[in-house]
Amino acid sequence: MANLAIVVHGGAGAWDIESERMQVGLAACREAALAGHAVLKAGGSALDAVETAVHILEDCPALDAGRGSYLNTQGEVEMDALIMDGRSLNMGAVAAIQRVRHPISLARRVMTDTEHAFLVGPGAGAFADQIGFPRCATEDLIVPPEANGSAPAKPLAGPLGDTVGAVAFDIHGDLAAATSTGGTRNKMPGRVGDSPLVGSGGYADNWTAAVSATGQGEAIMKVVLSKRVCDLVSDGLSAQAACEAAIRLLEERVGGECGLIAIDAQGQVGVARNTRAMPYAFVMGEDEGGMVDGR
Repeated sequence: MANLAIVVHGGAGAWDIESERMQVGLAACREAALAGHAVLKAGGSALDAVETAVHILEDCPALDAGRGSYLNTQGEVEMDALIMDGRSLNMGAVAAIQRVRHPISLARRVMTDTEHAFLVGPGAGAFADQIGFPRCATEDLIVPPEANGSAPAKPLAGPLGDTVGAVAFDIHGDLAAATSTGGTRNKMPGRVGDSPLVGSGGYADNWTAAVSATGQGEAIMKVVLSKRVCDLVSDGLSAQAACEAAIRLLEERVGGECGLIAIDAQGQVGVARNTRAMPYAFVMGEDEGGMVDGR
């Protein structure tokens, strides 16, 4: 089980590094990485590991996903999520979903319980109700300062606007990726960023790598950033080198800011960003005592 690996992130952006919010986010990343690693160590799949990890991140009020999601201009919470299986390339995604505590699990049900890959808005909500997926009140997803309504003219310090994510490599050599977000603060209703878009907010392919992206969604989707990392791994780069090269391309081509986490087909980890900070944590191998975290 030497190559077991999981990496999680809590969003790249303009974090106040010394803030309590950063400490809470970093603690959630540690907890998520350990929970996902426990799944892997027990022989569970990479898919189960990333879903388990993202559940914890979606429950963290300091992160922009699930509980803690930003409000749009109408004071509503619309969330997006993507999960992908590197073995089969099967994927499931939801966008602009409301009143769901764990969008990542609904995305997985789209993958497993429908003939489709992507459901949005009222259609995604109807599917949730059809399968008896747990719903919640919008108020259950809102935490201060969002609880006071729309954001002030000057955005508060925190993530650029999107995303938690996880990537994993299991005992069978399978990869998986998961990304979940509440989107950007004060976004237009119906706005969808990179997070649920296959190849942009995340991608997983056993032949190359599993990747989750975070940052400026409108920039990330222009260069299909997560798939770009996989292509660079296919060209012979390590997960770390591929993440760094993809960020340079994003900067040079569209002037974007982002963070990336990745695991390649050899179980090697990559973490990179060009933002002020990005809370993350990862565990490699069988021993959870070898966890690494950072920001």
